[in-house]
Amino acid sequence: MITEQDLQEAIAECKGQRNPNANTAIKLAAFLTIQREMFGKQEQDFTGYSYSNAPAKIEEELVGDYGGSEFLQAVKGRNTSEVWGIMDELMDTIKVVIPKLYDGVMRQVEFL
Repeated sequence: MITEQDLQEAIAECKGQRNPNANTAIKLAAFLTIQREMFGKQEQDFTGYSYSNAPAKIEEELVGDYGGSEFLQAVKGRNTSEVWGIMDELMDTIKVVIPKLYDGVMRQVEFL
C-alpha cells in the first residue's frame, strides 16, 4: 500500500529534478492524481510542468561560409534543417539510382 509519505517523497523527487523531461512530468501527474484520489490533497503549483508557459524559443541554425563552390554558396545563410532535408532526399535518390556512389559517400561520412 502506498503511504502519503511515499507519495510526498516521490512528488518532491520529481519537482527537484534539475531538467525535467516528459517522463518526469508523466510521473508527477500520476503521483499527484493518486495523492488527490487517495488523500484528497490538491497540488496548486504546476509552474515548471505546465504547457501554459510560453514555449522555449528555438533559434534557427544557419549554414555558414564553408567554401566557394556553387552548392556551398547557394546554401550559405540558409536554415540547416531545411538544407539537410533536401540533402536527405538527394541521398535517398542516389541510393536507388547510383548505389555505388551512395556507398562511397556513406563510407566517407563514416570515417569523418
